[in-house]
Formats: sequence, structure tokens, C-alpha cells
Amino acid sequence: MSTQTLRIIMNGVTGRMGYRQHLVRSILAIRDDGGILLPNGDRLTVEPVLVGRSAEKLAELAALHGVAEYTTDLAAALADETATIYFDAQVTSARKDAILQAIAAGKHIYTEKPIANTVADGLELVAAAEQAGVINGVVHDKLYLPGLLKLKRLIDSGFFGRILSVRGEFGYWVFEGDFLPAQRPSWNYREEDGGGMTLDMYCHWNYVLENLFGRVEAVSSKAVTHIHERWDEQGNRYEATADDAAYGIFELEGDIIAQINSSWAVRVDRGELVEFQVDGTLGSAVAGLFGCKVQPRVNTPKPVWNPDLPTDQDFPSQWTQIPDNQEFTNGFRAQWEQFLQDVAAGRPHPYDLAAGVRGLQLVDAGLQSSNEGRRVEIQAVSS
Repeated sequence: MSTQTLRIIMNGVTGRMGYRQHLVRSILAIRDDGGILLPNGDRLTVEPVLVGRSAEKLAELAALHGVAEYTTDLAAALADETATIYFDAQVTSARKDAILQAIAAGKHIYTEKPIANTVADGLELVAAAEQAGVINGVVHDKLYLPGLLKLKRLIDSGFFGRILSVRGEFGYWVFEGDFLPAQRPSWNYREEDGGGMTLDMYCHWNYVLENLFGRVEAVSSKAVTHIHERWDEQGNRYEATADDAAYGIFELEGDIIAQINSSWAVRVDRGELVEFQVDGTLGSAVAGLFGCKVQPRVNTPKPVWNPDLPTDQDFPSQWTQIPDNQEFTNGFRAQWEQFLQDVAAGRPHPYDLAAGVRGLQLVDAGLQSSNEGRRVEIQAVSS
């Protein structure tokens, strides 16, 4: 049995997501566990090459985690023929040019989303990757979360009957930065730096909806900037130019209606920071990041509307949790492992740059709907 080592250029690992989810909880976790055991008994191991703008920060990370190589010179990293994969977790505005450089260098591509700022830029990436023949993937981490994996099992089993609707609630209060430090980077709230709730989260909602329920065919959305004044990491006041909330109605194929509220200006009164309720003719479910509870038709209570009396029903107790009857790994790591195995096997990754373009299409349609105050239809883009 043989061992193959994949060397991965990781750009943007000093940022929050790039460091915690992709470097520490995915690539370093895979490395420290001895790699990935393949079905034929072979093993894939990984070696990260860290890339960023601050040599000092990179040196600290490399020393802390036992990483041998780091550089602030992306061109030099891409010139290394032994490093065959390029990963991008930079700010969105810097992503397209770096990915194009990596494709030109013949690297396989794995990237955070949004893959670019516009649909046109995303299509340019798709065309370049196709011409170069490189395997490419886009982070679809929420599909690998325990709650949504349980929800997918319910869908595949026919639990819902005919699915009627999906209702999603996502968000939490992000502090402005004056009273308490903000728990998200300040660029998220500057449109000129690629920030904005619609650009950030509609890419997520597109792949969740299309992979679980069906393609988004039309959207009606309202993007709002609720908090106009924020303070950055240095304590300096700045004007928030990007939307911090988006309220959308999505029409899916199969006559399914999805409603999703997304906000960084909402206080949480639910079990998890994101929850999706799915209602069907034979049953309903509520899924979060980890949990998923169900209420089948035969167990559905029969409430009666009476505003003159307090209800005597304990509605939360009328749902049943699906047990954790399998072992779930970190969602980011799970997709990394799938992508790495696809690279080793020379096969396409199912969640590719074309899927990233479809996410950007929904972003554009959502912003157009908000700006023009109307429903916007979305044309299909194939993989």
C-alpha cells in the first residue's frame, strides 16, 4: 500500500475562517491524524504551505503548528511544482486574481465563497479552470453539518411526502465595536471591500436549497443596512456601506417556496444560530447545525385559534429529536477530505466553480430585486 502527499498552498490562513476552520480543524487535523485512508488501503497525507501578507503572523502560525513552509510571495509559491493545490480564503475582492494566477500555474483549485464579486468574474474563473483542465471546488460546508445531513436523510426517505415550504432563520447580533469589540471583521460591513449579508449568505443559501430541495427559479428580496455606524479593529469609527440583513422569498423548482431571514442585527431566540423548518404533506422537520427534530403527520397536534385564552399546548414538546446514530466530523474537514480524494483520483468535485457562479447569480438577483422592488427570475447555469 502506498502513501501520496498532497502539498496545498493555503492563502488567507491568518483570517478567522482560513485559520480556524480550514487550517486548524481541517488540513492540520488531517495531517495529525495520519492522513486519509482510501478504500484501496492507500493513504493520502497533506502538507500546507502558508501564504499571506504578514510574514510575522505567518511565522507565528508556522511555529505554533509545526508547518515547515510559509511565504508572502504568492508567485513563488505557485511556481513550486510539488504543490499541486491552491486554496483561497482571502477577502472576496482579492480572490479572483489569485485564483486565475493559480489556474495559470496548473494548480487544482479549492476556494471559499463567494468565488468572486460578480457573475461575470465567476464565469471567467469557470472558463479558465475548464481550459486548464484543473479540478476545482467551492466550500459547501453546510451540506456536511449533522443537522442538514439528518435533514437530507429525511428527504431521501420520503418522510415529508410532497415538500411545501422551507423557512430559514439565520443570524445574531454583531456588536458595533464601540460598546464591545465586533465578533466579525470590519470589512464585512464595507461594500467596497466585498462585504454584505447578501453577497456572503445568499451563496450559502443557494447551494443548500438546490442540493436539498431544488434549483432557485426566482427571488424576491430586501437588503437592508440596519446599523450605519461601526468601529473597526483599531477602534476607528467607519460608515457601514454594506447590507447587514437580507430578507428573501425564493421560488424553487417543484413549486416549493423558501423564506429565509438573514441578519447580523438580530438577537437570538431559537436553538441554534441557523434553523430551517421544512413542511410537507406527511410531516415537518426543524434542522439546525447539529440537531434535527421531526413531527410526522400522525403525531401532528390540532391547535385551535382562540385569542381569548392562553394556549394549553406545549408546542416544543410535540417534536422528536433524531438521534446522533452516526459519527459526524467537522463539516469543513469532511468536504476537504472529499475534495482531496477527488484530486487524487483525477475526478471532478461535485461542488465546483460553476456551483459558485450559481450562488453569485442568486446574489445578483437578490440585490436587483431589492434595488428595483420586484421579483427577479434566475436563468439556469449548468455545471
